[in-house]
Formats: sequence, C-alpha cells, structure tokens
Amino acid sequence: MAARHRQVFGARPQQHREQERFPRRGLPPPLEAPAAGALVVGDQDDALGSAGCGIAGEHGIGGGGLGQLDYLGEAGTGEPGELLVTHHWTDRRWTDGRWTDGRWTDGRWTDGRWTDGHWADGRWIDGHWPSLADCPKVLGAPITKVLIANRGEIAVRVARTCRDLGIASVAVYSEADRGAMHVTTADEAYFLGGASAKESYLSTEKLIDVLSRSGADAVHPGYGFLAENAGFARAVIGAGATWVGPSPEVIELMGSKITSREAAARAGVPPVPGTHRSLAGPQEVVDFGDAHGWPVAIKAAFGGGGRGMRVVGSASEAASALESAQREAEAAFGRAEVYVERYLSWPRHVEVQVIADSHGNVVHLGTRDCSVQRRYQKLVEEAPAPDLPPAVATAMCDGAVRVVRACGYENAGTVELIYQDGEFYFLEMNTRLQVEHPVTEMVTGLDLVGLQLIVAAGQPLPFSQDDVHLRGHAIEARVNAEDPTDGKFTPTPGPVTRFRAAGGPWVRTDAGYAEGDDVSPYYDNLLAKVVAWGPDRESARRRLLRALSETDVAGVATTIPAHLAVLAHPDFIDVRHSTNWLSDRVDLSGIAPSPDIAQATQTEERKDLEVEVGGRRFAVTVWLPATAEPRPVAKPAQADRGGYIGGAVGEAVAGADPAASAGQITVPMQGTIVKVLVKAGDVIGAGQTVCVLEAMKMENNIVSPFAGTVLEVRVGPGSSVGTGDVVAVVGPAA
Repeated sequence: MAARHRQVFGARPQQHREQERFPRRGLPPPLEAPAAGALVVGDQDDALGSAGCGIAGEHGIGGGGLGQLDYLGEAGTGEPGELLVTHHWTDRRWTDGRWTDGRWTDGRWTDGRWTDGHWADGRWIDGHWPSLADCPKVLGAPITKVLIANRGEIAVRVARTCRDLGIASVAVYSEADRGAMHVTTADEAYFLGGASAKESYLSTEKLIDVLSRSGADAVHPGYGFLAENAGFARAVIGAGATWVGPSPEVIELMGSKITSREAAARAGVPPVPGTHRSLAGPQEVVDFGDAHGWPVAIKAAFGGGGRGMRVVGSASEAASALESAQREAEAAFGRAEVYVERYLSWPRHVEVQVIADSHGNVVHLGTRDCSVQRRYQKLVEEAPAPDLPPAVATAMCDGAVRVVRACGYENAGTVELIYQDGEFYFLEMNTRLQVEHPVTEMVTGLDLVGLQLIVAAGQPLPFSQDDVHLRGHAIEARVNAEDPTDGKFTPTPGPVTRFRAAGGPWVRTDAGYAEGDDVSPYYDNLLAKVVAWGPDRESARRRLLRALSETDVAGVATTIPAHLAVLAHPDFIDVRHSTNWLSDRVDLSGIAPSPDIAQATQTEERKDLEVEVGGRRFAVTVWLPATAEPRPVAKPAQADRGGYIGGAVGEAVAGADPAASAGQITVPMQGTIVKVLVKAGDVIGAGQTVCVLEAMKMENNIVSPFAGTVLEVRVGPGSSVGTGDVVAVVGPAA
C-alpha cells in the first residue's frame, strides 16, 4: 500500500465553522456523520485539505481534522509497510491509535515513537499537530484584504494562504511583470510603473498609494525588497494598515546585522567576530583583516540572501570589494551600509525558525540546514538540520528563543547560526519569512504565512512549544534560471517556453512562473522551489531526486542539473558538506549546456491611445506586438558562456573568439552596466575586466577574452544592454 487514506468514525463539532462564516467560498454543505468504516477524502470542510493541515493535506487528502490513516513505508523502497489509524472516535471522544494485529492500540507515531493523545475540550491533548482551524479566533481576525508588497513565488504563496483563509489579496506589478503569475493569482492587481526594482517594488510612495486605492487593511512584505525596511513598515502603520511583521523598532534593531549582533550577545548567543558599525572606508576592512586574519567577509547590513556579500582574500582586494558590496546592497535593499566579520573556512549554515505573538508566547519550530550555497546564496535547504548532536540542536533552539525574547520580537523570524567544530555563533536574524520556510511547514504541518496573519491580527498562537512535533524530513531545491555549466551558474533571463511541475506523494512545488512567462533580468531569478518530504532524510533525498528529474523547464537554463549532482554526491549523503563545499569540492564540469534555451522572443511596444466608449473619451495604455523585427541575438559558443568564478561577483567571459587577437566584446546576458573600467587607448590583457554588468540583482565582471588596445567603449554606467550587445572594441596591441 503506497498511499494515504482517511477514515471517518465521527464528525468534529467545529467541522463547518469556516464554512458558516464564509459562505461565498462555495464550499459543499456539511457532511452527515458517516457510518463506521466509511472513507471520506478531505480535511475539515475543505475537499482538498486546508491551510495548516498535516503533510497529507498538501496532496488532497487533508490532515489533522478527522480520523486519519497513516502509512509508514512505500512501494519499492524496501521499507516495512504498516497501516496506521492515528485517530478514531470511541466512547464519544477522539483517541489516538493504530490498527495492528486485528485490534486497536493507543498512541500515535511522532519523533520515532508512539505518544498518546485525544481530542477534548475543543483541542488536542498530547501530540496534536496544530492547525489554524483549531483556533476559534483565527477566522474572525480583523484582516480582510492583504496587499502583497512583493512579486514572484512568495507573492503567489501569500495569496494562496489568503484565499484559504477567506482573505482578499492585492498584487502589485512593474512593467516587466505585467503578465506575471503573481498578478493573475491575486484577487486584485495594481500597476506600479517602471521596470527596475527601484522604480517599482522599492518605491514606498507607490506602494502606499496602492494601499490607499485598494482598500487593503494589511501589508505582507514577503522577503527581499522592503521586507526588512523599518521606514516602509512605519509608512504602512502610519497609513492605518496592519504590518505583517515585527515592529519598525525591532526591524531596526534586528534587521540591521550590526545591532542584531549586539542584541544576540546580550542574550547569551555569541556572534561571529566582526565590526559593530557600518564601514566608512576600505581601510577598516584592511585593519580588521590584519587583526583577525584573512579572508574576511563584507556583508550587507540591511539585507540577506547573499546579496551585498563579498569575501576579501587580501588587503589589495578591500577597496574594490567594498565598492561592489555597497553597490549591490543598494540595488537589492535600497541601503548601502555594510560591515565586516571573520570568515570561517568550513562552516555549516544552520538556522532556527521562530514565531512569537503579542501575548508573550514564543516558540521555535526546529532547525534548518542551508549549507549548500553558490555565491553565498542558498541552493538546497532541509529540515531538520541533519547530524547535529542533540545537545547542540537544543542549545541552538533555546538560544534563538532567548534572542527573540530579549528584543521583544513578534511574528515569524529566523535566527541564523554558523556551526563549525562543535561550536555555533550567531550570524544574523532575518526579520521576515524565509525563502526556505516550506521545509519547516512540511515537518511541522503548519502554515507559516497563516500564522503570520494570526499574529499580525493580534491573536495568540493556537499552540505552545509542547505542541510542536517535528515529523520526518524535508529537503528543498531552489530552481533558478541559471546555467550551471562548468559550475558557473550564469543567469539566463528569457521566456519560459515549457514548465511542467513534478507530482506524486509528498512533493510540493512553489512556483512564481508558468509556461509562457518571461524571466526578467531586473529581479531575482528564482523560478520555483521543489520540496520533498519523507519519514527520514534518505527517503526525502530519493524523492527529491525523482521530483527534480520530473520537473521539465525549457526556454531558460535551470539549476536542476546541479541539484541532481548535489543530491547524489556522497558528501551530501553523509553530511560532510559546508557553505564552501559546492564551489570547492563539487565537480560540475560534466554538466552540458541546455539545448532548450530560447534565444529571442517577440517584443511588445507600449501604445498610449484615446478611445471612445458610449460617447465618453478615455485615455488607455495597451501593449501590442512590436512592428519592428526583433533584434537577432547571437548564441554564445560553449567556451564563451558567461559564468561565475570564485565569489559573489562573477566573471562573465565576453562573447568573442578567444583565439582572435582583436575584435568586439559582447555581453552574454541582458542587464545594466553599473561600472566601466577601461577607456579608449587603454592596453588590456586577456581576462581583464572591462565593465561590470548587473543582471538579476547580481554583479558580473565582463572580461575580455583577448589582449589588445581598446579602440572604442560603447556603454557607460546605467546603460541597458541585451544578450550579444557590443560593449567595447579591441584592436591589436601597438
């Protein structure tokens, strides 16, 4: 037997509470109590599960509401199969149990053992997976419409939970995102204008204007952009709306990586040694490196996700690394402040998910490991963090709770730690939802977005720390629009001509793009997150390998080939990896270029027209196919494909014949020139950087494939370029 089933022995009194409050959702009428032994598909009153349900609820069977059958083991794995009925109705109460050897035995399977439990007084006693529907106040929360101040898969994710809870959602979009998936998923959508993040998703003024016009009474910031911007949080609150996140004061304290380190130290969690104020110049980097040893890490003070981070190997690199880190931080988060800290050589990145309400309740939801990274950005995440000594894991979680209590934090957040040689240090706190939150949801059965809305509405958490039980293991792969050929991870913006998500039991795909969408060079290139759950780490790993092999994307290259190599690597299987492991130890030279990359799409033009409807004149804007022929795009040869070498700043080899002594230097991807490093008349060498290209919120050094004299420079700072555009012309050396 390789599937989950649900058996109903009685009906729960609150089963149709949500249905009664939100009849507009068109749910079916209440079920009559079925006869013993009848099978009913669904959870509570939702035919295909609900927010906050157990693992099976992600797959149309529901979880945590009625009688439940579990199955440990799966076909073809060699695992022993056992039919488990974890809840049944007897003697007018719910009791946990399993059917084995022809009789009922008490208990339920959790954390590798059976624990007792039953339904009483409107809640589960001992070992209940908390569900949002178990909190009577949730659906009566004073939030009716949420503005999602973000884009991509996180905006889609938030909109789905809003719909599950009967809350209206409002999307915002830029010119580049006119037909994006998050725009069509939300109930309403408003145009921000502009294409770059600064012109759209980073514009507080435009977002507050949409808040006013839409009538939304809450704002969810997602992650990235303005999610950790205290000024934006204050503007939302000042406009009379609910901010779904911690207070502006706490964002300033913990959202700043500098002051959060001091707060963590006061809570008894030592930070990685580093500076306690923003860097004023490169000499401070040099002084810190000379005192603590090289290399050191420059990091953005008001952001995360690897943006604005540079590893500096020597004093001679300090000035250029600082300038690049500040520029990238400004582009990604709207603030350029950075600091420097000690760089550990072989650490694991372990973090603790926390959530706290305004009633003094603080709980942790276990650990995650995010050590598989490229360019200091996470690629694979899992929960719980594997192969941690129990005492260390407990100390990490307890320390995270102390940090949260010490700073008066409310809502969901993540305490990030660095673990090496049996010791851990506080790294930073992300005062927002994390990209990798689905793995925690999969092992706890909780909807973190739903819990964020509960807390923001002033309601207490519907469970305590004792109610939280981690079940099984979950692993997530971030599928980015990047070409991992030779380990370079080159961004590949363009049209998604085919997108088929994986299916099957205990597999989840959170996507921000659909077939026919365009991946813009202006934003992060995360296409989707593919998550797999299993009763243990090995079964989750095998299941994710299967799910990734089923995921079919064409039009843009993706990181899936790199994921397959990572998940099959003996070091990953045996938990011998670190944050530097992928770049230092994993050979990706065998990955071939994707044959399905689209080289050009039909372009569109904006047309401002005046139309007459019913005798009244209106000014409208429409987007029509361009009348001019699209510019031909040269396909770079394999040896010339852009890529990244040894750091967050990549070295994108320009499109040219390396054997030639002179010629045109072209860019291998679309983006914006942020710096030009040569001028006409300069003599350059092969491999020398001629300009810096920003694409998908990352900086890339465009290097010349040959030596010679610069005859012409065709771009300047701020120039927009497309794939194959010429940025410089080089002639033979004099």
